[in-house]
Amino acid sequence: MRNSFKYSFIAIFALCVGSAAQTVPNAAEGQQGYLIGPGDVISIKALGEPSFDVEAMTVDEDGKIIVPYVDKPLLAKCKTERGLQADVAKAWSKYLRNPQLYLRVTQRNSRPPVHIYGAVMEQQKVDLTRRAYLLEMIAFAGVDTAKSSGTVQVFRPRPPMCSDAKTSDWATAVSGDGLNVPSKVFSLKETTSGTEGSNPEILPGDIILVQKAPLVYVTGEVVKPGEINIPEGGLPLTQAIAAAAGATREAKKNISIYRKRPNSPEPEVLAVNYGGILKGEEKDVMLLPFDIILVGKAKKSIADILLEAVTGIPNRLPIPIRPF
Repeated sequence: MRNSFKYSFIAIFALCVGSAAQTVPNAAEGQQGYLIGPGDVISIKALGEPSFDVEAMTVDEDGKIIVPYVDKPLLAKCKTERGLQADVAKAWSKYLRNPQLYLRVTQRNSRPPVHIYGAVMEQQKVDLTRRAYLLEMIAFAGVDTAKSSGTVQVFRPRPPMCSDAKTSDWATAVSGDGLNVPSKVFSLKETTSGTEGSNPEILPGDIILVQKAPLVYVTGEVVKPGEINIPEGGLPLTQAIAAAAGATREAKKNISIYRKRPNSPEPEVLAVNYGGILKGEEKDVMLLPFDIILVGKAKKSIADILLEAVTGIPNRLPIPIRPF
């Protein structure tokens, strides 16, 4: 058989994303290409030897394929297109002199997408075709810092197929279908700063949850009552009041915090001397998730009553961050 030209192979170094997923920037050179797995469909074209051509061949559940004129199945699992192409060429060399062929994966069915959701700018579904790591996935989705708790949890429903990534030290969570799913929590701060062990390899099928910050609720005599996120590191009472644009002039100097009791429908009520905290006489209170901060209304002074009588306008201007 004569060879008129040689075929070249270009390794795929990008995160290729299908129609239902997104596209991420190309990887740097030297990244490992797509690794073949069970369910992938392969085509093979042999130059000048149409009887050797394979239009469509599915990798079986054991990760093997059967090619024409080869007695034993060839292992395709965890090999790149180039690697498997070399194996096929070696097997065909018994029948062809210097076989020239082109092998490619036409359908990538062995890799479920990675899902990224939670406190992100946009939920993403990404098809991995090379090695990728947590920091890259987080940067791609974009963290909503205003809503993030500063932690991210990675769930691994599928065991690693072609990776040496280990989950022996991962905790086990019970999924909705009763199956145990390995998962691990990472700190966003440590991941972005490059702390060792905080930027794991992400595998096909992984679920990345950027956890939302827990909430507290501020109500009563504040300018802007509502929900406030607890950031990483915690939220003191003074910051929560400031985030609500401060207390009104009708606010009491004492604040009540309603805190959930374990195994009890009745909340614990904490009386806090907010004026003493602002004066530095009392220690600030660190809030817990789902605390309800009630800023009560103080009795009106004679001056306030006279002012309202004259102007007809309640004295509800915000109070500066200073003692009552």
